[in-house]
Amino acid sequence: MLTFILNPDHEIPLYQQLYSFIRKEIETGRLRPGEKLTSKRKLAAHLKISQNTVATAYEQLAAEGYIISKPKSGYYVAVLEDMLPDIPETPPEEIIQAVEKPDREQWLYDFKTNTVDANFFPFPTWAKISREILHNRNRNLLRAVDPRGYYPLRKAIADYVHQYRGVNCTPEQIIIGAGSEYLLGLAVQLLGRKSRYAVENPNYNKVYKVIKSNGADVSLMSLDDDGVSVESLKHSEAEILHLTPSHQFPLGIVMPVGRRMALLKWALESPDRYILEDDYDSEFRFSGRPIPALQGLDTADKVIYFNTFTRSLAPSMRISYMILPERLLHSYCEDFSFYSSTVPRFEQHTLHQFMEGGHFERHLSRMRKIYKVRRNKMLACIRSLPMADKIEITGENAGLHLLLKFEPPYTEKALVEHAKAAGIRVYGLSEYYIEPEARMPRNVIVMGYASFTEEEIESAVALLGHAWSAIN
Repeated sequence: MLTFILNPDHEIPLYQQLYSFIRKEIETGRLRPGEKLTSKRKLAAHLKISQNTVATAYEQLAAEGYIISKPKSGYYVAVLEDMLPDIPETPPEEIIQAVEKPDREQWLYDFKTNTVDANFFPFPTWAKISREILHNRNRNLLRAVDPRGYYPLRKAIADYVHQYRGVNCTPEQIIIGAGSEYLLGLAVQLLGRKSRYAVENPNYNKVYKVIKSNGADVSLMSLDDDGVSVESLKHSEAEILHLTPSHQFPLGIVMPVGRRMALLKWALESPDRYILEDDYDSEFRFSGRPIPALQGLDTADKVIYFNTFTRSLAPSMRISYMILPERLLHSYCEDFSFYSSTVPRFEQHTLHQFMEGGHFERHLSRMRKIYKVRRNKMLACIRSLPMADKIEITGENAGLHLLLKFEPPYTEKALVEHAKAAGIRVYGLSEYYIEPEARMPRNVIVMGYASFTEEEIESAVALLGHAWSAIN
């Protein structure tokens, strides 16, 4: 006879506790097919519960096919075909931990490069615009937006990139999407998966992965002091080049005009050649005149331009845009118009009014000043380190990170490990190489600083100096 401890104070009803117990006995084979179950009366008396409780549990088991009722005989275990093995139940806490497992350890300081300071996001202004949009009860908010994006926002973007980045385009050429990865994937589909692509090495690993995941072949381009060379590009036999000419990530190279013109000439040599210009991080330049985008030099419709608001506003602001040459626009509209816009219309309306009201430009101006102060603090603190005479700083004039190149005995491995022991995350340049190269430096650290206050920068760099002093 089944013996099972029932808990009358439990939130699960008694009949369900009994049902679950018997079901598990059947599924694990402890109650075999054809075996007769104890009568309702005897089992109720044995477990000190009512017959109705037993009857309800039996009826549920019968309804699900675990047992069968034979008139004037009782209940029997059914023959279950293809019984699945019993799989241990994973506690909910373990599931949550698996899903929410952090992708990194908890650090005292993390010099990652993909953050901004959210404390300065203009929440009151953004909220005011959002409320006004909702208050106006514009029914268009509930309608599908143009697959290319909300037209007034595209016009605002066209005006902005022309004024500040020297980009020449019409609103019709702009495609708005949720993230540059999504838009890059569309570009690969548009240009063709059978084409060979070339990407900078080192670079964002995501660029390489997006292109590869679309089934295209990818060549890795080593960089000289000016970026990708035409000679290496020709040797690769690539037709499409992905490029970050205004501020190469992570090396910080600003491609000179001569090299840009040479690459545009390369693109002109074949009708199938195009350049994918990623202008990420171009908003933050701290010395010298702003460097116009490569697209502004293009007079033959050979450049597809990408940019995003994740750096200028917030990483969670998944609004990016792609500017297609007019020669590709017809093909895009004909073959890809079935794609819906991936950015909610409400967010597009809000960003449009944010830009139209001049708030975006004011926010950028404010953040440039804040980040320049932090950059200067970083430079001062690094130059005061005990090993400062062993460090060459590069990439500090633009973007929100810089590179430290060390002389012996300092190696990337030792620098990263000693920093880790002090609870600080720094990044070796080798982490940004898609594939290792023979010429790849083993003594360079990449450090982002945007999310730190001046006080945090001073404290973190001081701790690094102490940790790195132990390297010999």
